[in-house]
Amino acid sequence: MDQALDIERCDLESRINNTTHHTDQNGIDRLIVRRGLPFTITLHLRSGSQFEAGVSTFRLIVEIGPLPKEQSGTKSTFSLTDSALKTAWSVSTNSPPGNVVSLSVSSPPDVPIGLYSLTLDQGQKVKLGEFVLLFNPWCAKDAVYMEEERDRQEYVLSQAGLIYKGTTKRIKASPWTFGQFEPGMLDICLKLLDENPKYSSDADADCSGRRNPVYVTRVISAMINSNDDKGVLVGNWSGDYDDGVRPSHWTDSVAILHQWADNCCQRVRYGQCWVFAAVACTVSRALGIPCRVVTNFGSAHDTNSNLLIEFLYDEDGNDISDDSVWNFHVWVDNWMARPDLDAGYDGWQASDPTPQEKSEGVFCCGPVPLKAIKEGELNLKYDAPFVFAEVNADVVEYVKLTNGRMVKMGGSSIDVGHFISTKAVGSDERHDITHLYKHPEGSLQEREVFERAKHHHELQQKGEEPGLKVKIKVSPDMDIGADFDVFAVVTNNTEADKTCRVMFYARIVSYDGKPGANCGFIEDLTMEVPTGKEKRLPLRLEYVDYGDTITSDRLIQLVLIVIESSPREFHKAKRTIVLENPDIAIKLLGEPRVNQKLSAQISLQNPLPEPLQNCFFSVIGASLTDGKLLIQKYTNSAGTLDLFNISLIAFLATSQQIISKYGSTVVVGMIVNSLQGHISFSHWKILEVLSYSPPVNYALCPRHCILPSHDLPVLSILPAVLELWVQNKRPSTQWNSHLLAPGPGP
Repeated sequence: MDQALDIERCDLESRINNTTHHTDQNGIDRLIVRRGLPFTITLHLRSGSQFEAGVSTFRLIVEIGPLPKEQSGTKSTFSLTDSALKTAWSVSTNSPPGNVVSLSVSSPPDVPIGLYSLTLDQGQKVKLGEFVLLFNPWCAKDAVYMEEERDRQEYVLSQAGLIYKGTTKRIKASPWTFGQFEPGMLDICLKLLDENPKYSSDADADCSGRRNPVYVTRVISAMINSNDDKGVLVGNWSGDYDDGVRPSHWTDSVAILHQWADNCCQRVRYGQCWVFAAVACTVSRALGIPCRVVTNFGSAHDTNSNLLIEFLYDEDGNDISDDSVWNFHVWVDNWMARPDLDAGYDGWQASDPTPQEKSEGVFCCGPVPLKAIKEGELNLKYDAPFVFAEVNADVVEYVKLTNGRMVKMGGSSIDVGHFISTKAVGSDERHDITHLYKHPEGSLQEREVFERAKHHHELQQKGEEPGLKVKIKVSPDMDIGADFDVFAVVTNNTEADKTCRVMFYARIVSYDGKPGANCGFIEDLTMEVPTGKEKRLPLRLEYVDYGDTITSDRLIQLVLIVIESSPREFHKAKRTIVLENPDIAIKLLGEPRVNQKLSAQISLQNPLPEPLQNCFFSVIGASLTDGKLLIQKYTNSAGTLDLFNISLIAFLATSQQIISKYGSTVVVGMIVNSLQGHISFSHWKILEVLSYSPPVNYALCPRHCILPSHDLPVLSILPAVLELWVQNKRPSTQWNSHLLAPGPGP
């Protein structure tokens, strides 16, 4: 029988582990490790308790967040294994028998980061302690892995840096202390994650999301500013800073983050772009995400997302623009893989915590791959159009005349995005990274990228996608018996003119998908579609073509095939349409009353361009047609209106309905015993009527329906064709309380 280990104490070996995991700058008084790399803990057993491999059994439990769950990855339970696992939490040991047990605990490289509890379970649970798990740029399987040690030293471990400000003519470096390893900083950064609104709404989902540096970076971007939440900094560009600190007076992140945390997450006044970016860099590096501060000189702020900076002046020369170009603007780049995007977009990602425009309803921006910005791929997450405009927008200038007319007076394609700068790795030199954000200003490549990006963004704004798009549109009135058009629509959302072959056809189809005969086609037609244009090709569907083969389902399937000539690509669209039945009208003649005859007039306009033969109406309604099916046969001429009357009696004042069904058959060539070769259609509607009972005393009718002694609406038939709803309007509770005794019924 297994004997439980009697644990005297657990040593989390913080000194050794923190040094091995490059977290010792946080201190060695508690365990701080990085994911994907094993760490060691030591169990010291009380005298008389012995560990023996293969005999002693237990499980470890790691949990993060207030409501940890196995299915969300915020809780994991695991037993001893012979060696470390790469894709799941695991624990192994090489300890000999004795009362000291050294355990090697391994975490997967993609689990959530944050504060974990560690528990030993051997039927009775013993909490061994807590540890902090961070992203790991030293682990090749981690999404934040950086290959070069000198880069990791600069972008993860360095606590000081330079931020560039000024103008394109005079760039000046200002020192900044990030201080991510200063006392209390890591706890404050973890608290910042816990204060974000997503944690408040669903703590477990938020903690689970912290496995992904993309998710964490967006949370940081939103929480550094305080526009939507209990974020850190208030932005102020007014020049009035009397109730706070002038942004230019800040020189380190530590004082800002301490002030925020020590005052119950009250907003810190004030910050501007370089302050927002520097604090974001501190939080990112503290959590293990490689980060650098970046300055863009001549930085555009595009408020209407059209990739143009539109300067607008009145006739007196006053600037009345919403758009602007800042002398400089500062944000951060974070290093990470992007498995949520196509291959090729890993690496540096731009993220901007300065509150300028909302992203998915929140003031944050990014992360977006620098490669996507450089190549104008504006459909990629997150906020690519805004960042692209910051470094590559064109400038246009207008004068607004007093009569409202706009007159263009100038512009430039080279004013935005210059000397994009960050501190060099391992030195205090300025490193120009403009080439990572854009092609050389004014080059053919740069212009091609801008035009492509503008084109794609305009499509995105309209909810369209790049490429050749095909779809089928139909006419509003597609009635049985009518001739009508359907349309093949080809839209060229590429940057080149297209030559295409078009095949467009229609065929009868039944409700179970079985195809029937063709009833219209266009084959091998050549279509020229200019870039940015839409072409429509009509296909006329005529009754003489579909009338012989249409089934009672009234379904026609449309198929469009478009073949591009270069490159040779195939596009297909398919749509099934239902032809409308004719309206059948019903009109009551006289006032309906219980147990009295009711006449109704039913009419139909023949929709077909030929006579209807072997036609009949059928009418039935519970307690209205005495349980009988009423049938009216007749022959109808092409396009004529037919009228006939039916007689009904409302036997009860309870909820009833009348159902009338019309069917018609047009014989084509010969009569066959199937739907193939003729048309059959039916229609159902409801008509509104009020029915009054004749005057009676309070009494129970023979079928126990309570009726009042004066005229009261008891039948309600709602508007439609061939269906009547009769609803009882029962006496009120007050009337029921005065019910005397059974008497003569209606």
